[in-house]
Amino acid sequence: MRSKEDIRPISYIKSHTAEILNQINSTHRPIYITQNGEAKGVIMDTESYENMQNALGILKLISQGEKDIENNNLIEQSKVFESIEKKYFINAKK
Repeated sequence: MRSKEDIRPISYIKSHTAEILNQINSTHRPIYITQNGEAKGVIMDTESYENMQNALGILKLISQGEKDIENNNLIEQSKVFESIEKKYFINAKK
C-alpha cells in the first residue's frame, strides 16, 4: 500500500534527491513520482530492483516450462542426465 510519504512530485525529487535515496535504501519501499498530479515513474533501491528482476526471471522460466509441458516438448530425465554426463564428465577425463 502506498503511503503519503511514498508519493512525491517531481519537483520534490529534484530538490531532495539525497533524502529520497536515503529513504528508499532504508525502507526498501519505492517512491512514486508524479508530474502534474499523475503518476509518471517509480524510484526503488537497487537491492529491491535486483530481487524483482530475479523473481521475474524465475517466473519466466516457469512459464516456459509450462508451455513445454502443454506442447509435449519433454525429455526423459535419464536422457537429460546421460547428456550432461557425456558433455561434462567424459570430456573432463580426456
